Amino acid sequence: MASDLFQSPDYYNLDELLSEEHILVRNATRDWVKKSVSPIIEDYAQRAEFPKQLLSGLAEVGAFGPYIPEEYGGAGLDQISYGLMMQEIERGDSGVRSTCSVQSSLVMYPIYTYGNEEQRKKYLPKLASGEFLGSFGLTEPNFGSNPGGMITNFKDMGDHYLLNGAKMWISNAPYCDVAVVWAKDETGRIHGLIVERGMEGFTTPETHNKWSLRASATGELVFDNVKVPKENLLPNKSGLGAPLGCLDSARYGIAWGALGAAMDCYDTALRYSKERIQFGKPIGGFQLQQKKLAEMITEITKAQLMVWRLGVLKNEKKATTAQISMAKRNSVEIALNICREARQMLGGMGITGEYSIMRHMMNLESVVTYEGTHDIHLLITGMDVTGLNAFK
Repeated sequence: MASDLFQSPDYYNLDELLSEEHILVRNATRDWVKKSVSPIIEDYAQRAEFPKQLLSGLAEVGAFGPYIPEEYGGAGLDQISYGLMMQEIERGDSGVRSTCSVQSSLVMYPIYTYGNEEQRKKYLPKLASGEFLGSFGLTEPNFGSNPGGMITNFKDMGDHYLLNGAKMWISNAPYCDVAVVWAKDETGRIHGLIVERGMEGFTTPETHNKWSLRASATGELVFDNVKVPKENLLPNKSGLGAPLGCLDSARYGIAWGALGAAMDCYDTALRYSKERIQFGKPIGGFQLQQKKLAEMITEITKAQLMVWRLGVLKNEKKATTAQISMAKRNSVEIALNICREARQMLGGMGITGEYSIMRHMMNLESVVTYEGTHDIHLLITGMDVTGLNAFK
């Protein structure tokens, strides 16, 4: 089992911007990752197996719905605490963080925000405790970046709804107990429905042969005349803005999370540069290697400032969709670049499971695509600054 020697970079003393609670939450999550994730994750990734035993630990550290009020089983924390938790968990593995993001921002968030009191009390405590695992059904085989074109639909049958369609690339799907599914009614209006495992006609086939997020369970949600009780409709918001609001919360967590992967690769490369001897001295003593490390820590520091400020805005309920898009795009881009530079610094050792870099790099190839692709986020920023829609 690999030992976890990670030391978090803080070049601008950003810890001084955090509260005591923020630091306690971050350190508790970091300690749990070092103890429970790092020693096993390479093996699970190599075997392409989801480490289900981590769910109880994630629940114990409060990673499921950290910002959900305590009365519903959440930790009642602020948005910066949520971000710091995602940073530390993705520092361990993007797939494990994906599980948390889906559970928190794409399942618990819509039930809390768009659901009624009965739905909140029925589902949120079980999702917060890890008793239930959730998934989020928006993306379809033919509709990814254009979710409004979805085909999945439901009809009012009097005493229930009849749901038909399919969702693809769904994290947690193979093991989910509940799914928040977005579908069109008979007028074409998009609504959220809570679908439970065991409902006849609801299946969750697993997606195999992935080169990325190998320690994460990915699958499909398939609905073949599924009878959904009318009380499972989320009543408080409809239209495409409802699922997009969930994506804002998830993208915010990703902005912090991808930064954790970048930090891990930087820390690994920095330590290796001091230990690896070539031409009679540590490779960290050569100019080109120092250039790589200096650029890595510069980008990490800039991204740390961005996500912290975004967290402040999120706490104040001032963060815009475009601001969240910018941070998600930036964090994933710098993380991918840092992974690639770090891999080169480690030479051949960088492609082995002895180090985390190649696993992070492969994982981030999914993160750069999901919750809005790199290019889509660029266009969101472009539309925000110009006022002109380039999507159509």
